[in-house]
Amino acid sequence: MVFKRLLGSLGAGRPAVDTVLDAGAVLPGGSLSGQVHLKGGNADFTIEQITLELVARVEAEHDGGESHGTVVFDRFTLGGHFHLAEGEQRSVAFTVRLPWETPVTELHGQSLGVALGVRTELEVADAKDKGDLDPLTVRPLPAQEAVLEALGQLGFDFKSADLEYGRIRGTGQQLPFYQEIELAPSPQYAQAVNEIELTFLANPGGMEVILEADKRGGFFSEGHDAVTRFTVGPHEIQHRDWIADVDAWIRQLAEYRASYGPHGSYGNGSHRGHGDHRHGDGHSHRSGPGMGTVVAAGAAGLAGGMAATEVVDEVGDFFEGDEEEGGEG
Repeated sequence: MVFKRLLGSLGAGRPAVDTVLDAGAVLPGGSLSGQVHLKGGNADFTIEQITLELVARVEAEHDGGESHGTVVFDRFTLGGHFHLAEGEQRSVAFTVRLPWETPVTELHGQSLGVALGVRTELEVADAKDKGDLDPLTVRPLPAQEAVLEALGQLGFDFKSADLEYGRIRGTGQQLPFYQEIELAPSPQYAQAVNEIELTFLANPGGMEVILEADKRGGFFSEGHDAVTRFTVGPHEIQHRDWIADVDAWIRQLAEYRASYGPHGSYGNGSHRGHGDHRHGDGHSHRSGPGMGTVVAAGAAGLAGGMAATEVVDEVGDFFEGDEEEGGEG
């Protein structure tokens, strides 16, 4: 599917721009390609600069509660300083590389309820127009998919996903926000943890996996019960028993929770701490349907009752409605 959205004219008689992304979902750290189509206005203009912005809808927690807004998390200059004649049509092809920490928006074609967009900015005669957004669809890296599928096999249920403004201390996080995927445990883990929040921080050398159990309070408050952090190398995908490893991760997280009590926090007072990676401990595990199936079953309830297709169709309005509330980071 090709996402097309007319960004509209910059003003009466001025050039118009229409950005078309290549079909299909992209990967974190992967290439995003497309075309920026320009149509000249009712006079000759000089296009000073064409810029693409990657934009995310992000939640921020603070003393007054929480708010939502848009954050620009990368920006690419595609060119400029060229003449666009009256009525002239011109296309500018582009290929840019996404940040490794770009959030995942879908799993096996099912939306996770996270909104990302590509916004085109055209600078003409000292005036800038940001236009609307083209939805950006990102599928998980193989290691991310392996962890999610293992959690599904272990009986965890997908609840929701969002983007949290802030940084996880003690990690190599690069973006000003991080993605949280909230999961409900299967009965075999239910007595140990009420819920799990999962964050991936990918990088060229692999990936950090942060697991948090029974989070209480907000970003600026205490009460994070237990946090563990694990690393996955870039060449480990085919050489791991993911179900056994993830099961061991969850059990280690539960041990930390038990050690620090139902209202304690792990670590040295930071937002999130980290633990050492241990392999499977011999506990048995059940075989479930896989996280892709679990997400598909609950897709209709994502994004506040909005179906996956609606998330894509209305993403432009979704971002525009947040800009005054949250601003750009």
